[in-house]
Amino acid sequence: MQLSSGEVGGTYRVISLRGNPAIKRRLMDMGIIPGTVVKITGRAPLGDPIEISSRGFDLTLRLKEAESIEVEKIE
Repeated sequence: MQLSSGEVGGTYRVISLRGNPAIKRRLMDMGIIPGTVVKITGRAPLGDPIEISSRGFDLTLRLKEAESIEVEKIE
């Protein structure tokens, strides 16, 4: 599933990054790499952007960026 379709409060493990190479590189520079655990902590009223927490810091991602992150839900 894509991170953009995740629910607020859900915890996910990054499986892969895909899509635009520039977006992939930017996400990797921010520490979003395969194996990283992320939690969706918030979503704007219209759904874009979303806020995630990972590795002790918070990030705000546009939906287009979150769509390029393939994740699996952690129970």
